[in-house]
Amino acid sequence: MKYFFLFTFALLSSLTFSQEKTAAETSTYYFIRHAEKDRSDQSNKDPHLTEVGKKRALNWSDVFSNIKFDAVYSTDYNRTKETALPTATKNGLKLTFYNPYKLDKTIFLNDTKGKTVLVVGHSNSTPMFVNEILGFKKHEDIDDSNNGNLYMVTIIDGKIADQVLTVNLH
Repeated sequence: MKYFFLFTFALLSSLTFSQEKTAAETSTYYFIRHAEKDRSDQSNKDPHLTEVGKKRALNWSDVFSNIKFDAVYSTDYNRTKETALPTATKNGLKLTFYNPYKLDKTIFLNDTKGKTVLVVGHSNSTPMFVNEILGFKKHEDIDDSNNGNLYMVTIIDGKIADQVLTVNLH
């Protein structure tokens, strides 16, 4: 276990160093699922966040407070927009809407090359998007009770590194 932490620290340190050295050639992506949605009306296909969800959205903006985002992507649903908005606002950005089922990976990667990007999606579309960027299926759908996964993908000179953390701040 000790070696795992040393390896992880070394990897993250090298990514940070490389990012500073070749910022124009480094793309960093943070992928999260929307925060807790209101489930009181099962027929509502576009619910808003619950109070707990609104708190989580603010917590995400605190988690990301030391990251300068160049873009914040969100699907066009209340729950994803409300999750993404606090971070976008802190960075002086407007939301960029995307459809995960009509996304062209090449266009997305070209549009975001050398940038730091937050992408907010859903329990199925977030891991699907990460897998698309990785070029193979690594991640399964997120359990419906899990709103805390953070997928981080860094591309440096065409080499991809990824990591998943679970962040629950209540």
